[in-house]
Amino acid sequence: MSMYKRILVATDGSSLSDKAVATAIDLALLTGAELVSVNVAHLQPHGYFEGSMVLTQREIEASQEQAEHAAQRLVDAVRTSAVAKGVRSAQAIVMKSNQVAEAIISTAKNQQCDLIVMASHGRRSLARLLMGSETLHVLTHSHIPVLVLR
Repeated sequence: MSMYKRILVATDGSSLSDKAVATAIDLALLTGAELVSVNVAHLQPHGYFEGSMVLTQREIEASQEQAEHAAQRLVDAVRTSAVAKGVRSAQAIVMKSNQVAEAIISTAKNQQCDLIVMASHGRRSLARLLMGSETLHVLTHSHIPVLVLR
């Protein structure tokens, strides 16, 4: 009976989240678990201002598409790396949401994961002056164990 069957790893491409990914892959190998990698792509607000420029709806959509492609590349890279290292099954998921923590928790639930691995803070945390707020939210609201890498 293995300890974990399905491990979810949240990634945002930051060097700290790379550490979380490496740890999640190691754990999946150790326990024979499957891996689910997830990135949350932020939704662009409709009246999005870029400095003093008002972007057109088309530009907003293009920017959104770009963000989703970048997110997909990120999780695909995690999946490729996991499979190359011998993880028996790996999935790559992009969630479109501005509720990062909620998206991570619901993905873990929908994918029937029994562990969440994530970094103590992400790429956007300093810009938002909310150090680790999404991680804290996951820790507070998750019903499964959370491994936080620092």
